[in-house]
Amino acid sequence: MAEPTILVLNSGSSSLKFGLFAAPFGDPHPLCVGEVEGIGSEKAHFWIRGATGDVLSQQDQKVPDQQAALGIAVGALAGLPLQAPQAVGHRVVHGGPKVVEHQEITPEVLKELEDAAIFAPLHVPAALKIILQAQRLFPHTPQFACLDTAFHRTLPEAASRFALPEMFWEAGVRRYGFHGLSCESVLHTLGADVPQRVIVAHLGSGASITAIDKGSSVDTTMGLTPAGGIVMSTRTGDLDPGVLLHLLRTLEGNAAKLESLLDKESGLLGISGLSNDMRQLHQAADNPRAQLAIEIFCRSATKAVGSLVTILGGLDLLVFTGGIGENDAKVRERICAGLEPLGVTLDLRANQGNVGRISGIESHVRVFVVPSDENAQIARHVYRLLLRREGG
Repeated sequence: MAEPTILVLNSGSSSLKFGLFAAPFGDPHPLCVGEVEGIGSEKAHFWIRGATGDVLSQQDQKVPDQQAALGIAVGALAGLPLQAPQAVGHRVVHGGPKVVEHQEITPEVLKELEDAAIFAPLHVPAALKIILQAQRLFPHTPQFACLDTAFHRTLPEAASRFALPEMFWEAGVRRYGFHGLSCESVLHTLGADVPQRVIVAHLGSGASITAIDKGSSVDTTMGLTPAGGIVMSTRTGDLDPGVLLHLLRTLEGNAAKLESLLDKESGLLGISGLSNDMRQLHQAADNPRAQLAIEIFCRSATKAVGSLVTILGGLDLLVFTGGIGENDAKVRERICAGLEPLGVTLDLRANQGNVGRISGIESHVRVFVVPSDENAQIARHVYRLLLRREGG
């Protein structure tokens, strides 16, 4: 197969990240990357950078929806001296109980993804809009769904099953796990340096922690939806079911209000009453609620890592990734301070560097900061699927 050009589209609830990748010898590298931020606002920000990081285009303008964002991105790409894409890869957060592997988007697959939107209402509807628009813009180009849940299809039933009657298991109510593309990206970056027992802490606006044994996911904090697990930017993470019942009664049975409360008004934002941005919370050193939010976030992550160590029977490598995981030395230090009884110690100077090995020489567990590159991982999957499609 000739070297393909792959367009990667990674949509969020209010953003669209994209990249055009070439794949010489099956190892994709970016020709350009970009993002439309603040979709739905009066002043969304668009930028696109070349392979060397130089800014090729940027502007602020009103972008009402995902389709408009994709139109801006495709228009900018068309103006560059680059080959048109031979394939399009889409990040899809949740494929539901039937779409469990990365695969080409057929009408049947699209229908299953539409049915799965109920599991991730903040993410999947936005991705579906992008898929339909991309199919209109590139009608003869194969398109592929790359799933955040696919990496976790190796979860044993004891990890994925909730303590509910059988009928719910059969209906697909189970732990799916997310940030799978990020975990795959981390493992790819580590290459041959991956030991048997690994924990990946993806800490960002959404946050999850995953236990990996011999390269396979065996347990993870997020559950049926990306709202479960540890405390996040605006999401509660796991709650006592009694709290949910109490909230539902308080809200007079209004499920939409409850969903908004759990997904958009809680987490760091709800605790601090100030911001969902960890950087702003650090700056508010004299604000007790802001500092409490940081403490609860770190405590939540420490507890999750500790519990997953017991599942793995020990720990060889702890990896931090995601926006907070990659850039917040103070959060990493606080999380790891709670893990010292498990043999985790940091090199505080290395930790300030935000990249590579940050564990101390006396640490029994290696600790790394590894940047996540979901878009490159999507391009790798698309290249593999293209080979299979063409019988290569």
